[in-house]
Amino acid sequence: MAEMVNLTINGQQIEVPAGTTVLNAAEQTGIHIPRLCYEPDLSPFGACRLCVVEIEGMRNLPASCVTTVTPGMVVQTHSPAVIEARRTILELLIANHPQDCLTCEKMGDCKLAQYCYEYGVKTTPFDGEKHDYAIEESNPFIVRDLNKCILCGKCIRACAEITGKNNLDFAYRGFNTKATTFYDVPFVESDCVFCGNCVSVCPTGALAEKQIKGKARNWELQKVRTTCPFCGTGCSFDLCVHDGRVVGVKSSPDGTVNSRALCIKGRFGWDFIYSDRRLTTPLIKRNGNFEPASWDEALDLIAARLSEIKNRYGADSFAALSSARCTNEENYLVQKFTRGVMGTNNVDHCART
Repeated sequence: MAEMVNLTINGQQIEVPAGTTVLNAAEQTGIHIPRLCYEPDLSPFGACRLCVVEIEGMRNLPASCVTTVTPGMVVQTHSPAVIEARRTILELLIANHPQDCLTCEKMGDCKLAQYCYEYGVKTTPFDGEKHDYAIEESNPFIVRDLNKCILCGKCIRACAEITGKNNLDFAYRGFNTKATTFYDVPFVESDCVFCGNCVSVCPTGALAEKQIKGKARNWELQKVRTTCPFCGTGCSFDLCVHDGRVVGVKSSPDGTVNSRALCIKGRFGWDFIYSDRRLTTPLIKRNGNFEPASWDEALDLIAARLSEIKNRYGADSFAALSSARCTNEENYLVQKFTRGVMGTNNVDHCART
């Protein structure tokens, strides 16, 4: 049994396992503490400081995402001092952040804009030099705008801890610090595998999916949960549908198998849906040329030919190869047909290994 710790948050006494952070303890009581650098799937970092709280007996306001609970701790998550500190932090963040929210692809899903709205931050009193990085669109999947980067480090940790590539890190110092590739080369010239996991955790418009850019606002998207068809792992994601067409894919932290993680195929390989090379009607070869046919005509021909082959060459002359892109039910029917109808165990699957 884990050791339990008693503490008080906003006047409410709670009990949580030892080692729990103040932020997670507050979440368990239904209290939301704003955060920009924290992500449940990633290691705690304590960079943005937006999750600061007031703890009785401490001089400063510690970041709740990296502060563990102690017995008898008394915490205030929204005291006047905390709210003032968060407003100042937000003002500092937008001091060097483009305020082009009306045209930003992340509008409606930007945590920085959300918290500025919640805390009433409209402008910043801090004037000074601003970054003017060129927007990078060198690869076919990700648009990178470092002018909107708040140095939360989530993309760096996602690349290292989810993807395992360590392709990103902080470079330079002070005002010139940026989250970028090694040697600060464009994404397309780096060791990036274009899984897009960095995009999925970015809280601002610094990283965005190129395929969905300009097609719909976040609140216009209908999200349909489905399972990735590219392999047998069973990753889930949300198809983003607008006006009856799929325009993109977004992963979700509540995915049972994969959480927020996806590979390049799962996140960006959906465009085959509308490929002009897809067959939309059965084709039968006649006189050396494929000609359109009805489903009944095609199925009758398949049944006749398979029966003819089985009767002439025996059941083991037939073999079936199934696909991970099919559902479990469809794969079950393939093996049942192979064994029950064709009378052979010659059945295999692309995801068997």
